[in-house]
Amino acid sequence: MSSSSTKTDVKSVIVIGAGMIGLATAWHLRKSGVEVTVVDKKGVAAGSSWGNAGWLTPALTLPLGEPSVLLSAPKTMLSSKSPLYIPLRFDLKLIRFLTGFAWHSLPRQWRKSMEIFAKVNPLGMPEFHELTDGGVKAPVKEAKPFLAGFLSEKDRKVLLHEFEVVEASGDKVSFDLVTGDELRQIEPTLSDAVSCGVLLHGQYFINPPKYMESLGDAVAKLGATLKSGFDAAAIDDTAKGVIVKATNGDALEADAVVIATGAWLGELARKFGVKAIVQAGRGYSFSVVPEVVPSHPIYFPAQRLACTPLGDRLRIGGMMEFRSVDAAPDKRRFRTLVEAGKPVFKGVDWDARKEEWVGGRPVTADGHALIGATKNPRVFVGGGHGMWGIALGPLTGKLLAGAIVGEPDPVLKHFDPLR
Repeated sequence: MSSSSTKTDVKSVIVIGAGMIGLATAWHLRKSGVEVTVVDKKGVAAGSSWGNAGWLTPALTLPLGEPSVLLSAPKTMLSSKSPLYIPLRFDLKLIRFLTGFAWHSLPRQWRKSMEIFAKVNPLGMPEFHELTDGGVKAPVKEAKPFLAGFLSEKDRKVLLHEFEVVEASGDKVSFDLVTGDELRQIEPTLSDAVSCGVLLHGQYFINPPKYMESLGDAVAKLGATLKSGFDAAAIDDTAKGVIVKATNGDALEADAVVIATGAWLGELARKFGVKAIVQAGRGYSFSVVPEVVPSHPIYFPAQRLACTPLGDRLRIGGMMEFRSVDAAPDKRRFRTLVEAGKPVFKGVDWDARKEEWVGGRPVTADGHALIGATKNPRVFVGGGHGMWGIALGPLTGKLLAGAIVGEPDPVLKHFDPLR
C-alpha cells in the first residue's frame, strides 16, 4: 500500500471538503498539532453530510452491493419509482461502474465485503464518543431501541438473513422480534399495515445538520481555519509541498492535502493515481410533522425507507439514483418516497413536507471507501463510503490523520486508494 509507514514532518495540511470526513480529519490533525485549513465551495455540510438519515448503526452498515440487487435491480432499475434507479442513457463511465458493482454483488464477493465491514464497524462508534469528549456538543443519541418495520414476515426474513451473514463474518447483532402491535406501542404513528418488526439494540443516531455545525465549531475552536467559497480546481505538487488552486485564481500552499470531496473526489484524485470510479448514488429526503412525532429511528428495508426524528419533525429519506451529482433533483423521486411512506405511517400530511433535499453519496464499485495516500505521498484521499460516510466518518478522519503524520493503522490495507 502507498501510505507512509514512517514518521513524517507534515506541519500543515489543506483539507478540501467540509463534510463529515473532511472535518473529522481536520479535528484529528489539529489534535496532533498540525496546522489545518479546511476549504469548501459552499461551507460546512453543504453536500450529503446535511440531508442524510444520520444513522450510526453497525448492524445495518453493510455493503450496498448484495445478491438480492442482482435479482431485483435489472427488472426495476429503469423505473423512476424504484428505490434503485438508473436513468437510461449511454455513459461509458457508468457502465464500467455498474459492471464492477454487479461483480461485487455476487454472493462470494459480497461475503468477502461483509468480513471487512465486520472488522471495521465496531471501530466506528468509539470515535464519535471521542469527538464528544473533545468538544463536539451536538448529542449522539442511542436509539432505545432502533426499529425496523415490515409489511410481511417474508420481508423480515430478508433482513434476518443479512444478520446471519454478519454474525458468520465475526460480528454480532443484538435484536428482538416483535409484532406490529408491539411496534405501535412504541411508535403510534405506524400504520396497521405494519405487521411485524425488529428491535435493534446498541444503535445510535444524530441530527445531521446540528451535528455538522457543532463539529465545524469544534474544529474551529481547535485552531483550524475554515474557508468557504473556495472551489478547488487543481492541486500542484512542488518541491516543498502542494499548492491548491481555486477556480477564481486563489491559491493555498501546505505540506500535504486531503481530498474529501464526496462524489466529486475523482475529479481531483485521478491525477494522482486514484483510478477507482466514485459514482454519485443520489439520495433524497424531506421532513414532515406527523400528529405524533416519532422519537425512535425507523427503517423499512423492503421500501428502502429511512426515517429519523429531528426533534420537532421527522426526516424521511431513501433512494439510490445513479446519476450525475450535479443534475437537477428529479421531483418524481420525492413522490416515490411519499408513496413508500403512506402505507406505513398514519397521521402525516404528506403535502406539507419541507426541506426537500437531494445529495450525491460517493459510491465505489466494490463498496469500500478510499482512504490513505495516493501515488503522491503529499496527496491523501478520504471518501467513497456510499451510504456510510456519516457512520464511518470520524473513524476515517482518525485513520487519515494517522497516515498523514506517519502512524498508519493496519486496517487501511482494506481501503487502499490505488487498488
